[in-house]
Amino acid sequence: MTDMVHGTLPARAGDPVLPRWWRTIDKWSMGAVMALFCIGLLLGLAASVPLAERNDQPAFYYVTRQLAFGGLAILAMVLVSMMEPRQIRRLGIVLFAVTLVSLFLLPFFGTNYGKGAVRWFSIGFGSVQPSEFLKPGFIIVSAWLMAAAQDLNGPPGRAWSFGLLLIVVALLVLQPDFGQASLVLFGWGVVYFISGAPMRILLVVGGLIVAGGVVAYGSSDHFAGRINGYLAAEIDPRTQIGYATTAIQNGGFFGVGVGEGQVKWQLPDAHTDFIIAVAAEEYGVVLVSIILFLYAAILMRSLMRLTRERDPFIRLAGSGLACIFAVQAMVNMGVAVRLLPTKGMTLPFVSYGGSSVVAAGITLGMLFAMTRHRPQGQISDFFRRRV
Repeated sequence: MTDMVHGTLPARAGDPVLPRWWRTIDKWSMGAVMALFCIGLLLGLAASVPLAERNDQPAFYYVTRQLAFGGLAILAMVLVSMMEPRQIRRLGIVLFAVTLVSLFLLPFFGTNYGKGAVRWFSIGFGSVQPSEFLKPGFIIVSAWLMAAAQDLNGPPGRAWSFGLLLIVVALLVLQPDFGQASLVLFGWGVVYFISGAPMRILLVVGGLIVAGGVVAYGSSDHFAGRINGYLAAEIDPRTQIGYATTAIQNGGFFGVGVGEGQVKWQLPDAHTDFIIAVAAEEYGVVLVSIILFLYAAILMRSLMRLTRERDPFIRLAGSGLACIFAVQAMVNMGVAVRLLPTKGMTLPFVSYGGSSVVAAGITLGMLFAMTRHRPQGQISDFFRRRV
């Protein structure tokens, strides 16, 4: 009965960890992640060479670093995905606490690397961006609080999570990092909506977002410049969006050919924020469609598996993690085709980056841990407990 309803594979108590993990993990989603990583390395071979040349580094210096960061991310993803939901909850709480403290310390010990926003800690051989690791931790904590609120005599978890949301968003806006703040707001909204909470709070949050956008537009030249550029009727061909738009148009259906693209020489962020423009120019709509399919497959398969879960925490946390992962990809690609204002957001597992790719590995590790098949008892037992 359980297998027919839930499609679960029975887990034997004495099974070794690795065989049990392999039987219960979503192998198709894992394969999609590996495909995205390989595509990222392929694009990095083209996009990072001009950057290495400008910085007097060996031609494939950044590709080698991307391979190292990606390997660490995949290792983290696999190890985290082996954990049980209770362990994921503890990891998420610790991760959120550490990154929240880090955000408080950023104004005093952080650096902006000349980009106008203090978002990073310099650690000598590289840098760490705490907000990347904050997102999965915040989703786990919010899901835990909202799931607890559903228990009889449970705590006011929704109110507490909303308070944490305000603190986190305020710290991100002060950097300023409106892109990550938007992702955090979206992820919390997903968890809140699925928990069955009243819509009035979401309307309040929506009003706060609009009000915050108006204030930011009037007080931040950087923010206003991005909005004005997005709303402008004509695209300045000398801006990043202008170069990306031209590259996508030149790529057509099959692209101009491997290594023949020009946008990587014109854009300083071709290897990170605008990596999809490199893909579109050299490989055309074909590769972009494959990338879109892979992200959509991870999202849809994860949500389908989560619909079979009875544990509220697993449903809430898994849905939030899946959605912020997919929406980050959507925002990155939407910026490149001018559907959205410039956000400075990487394409998970495809763009070059240390913090972003490792954080994506942890996020997907948590998601895959939540979507693993596990015995859930007879369906009649569930209804018997509800009576």
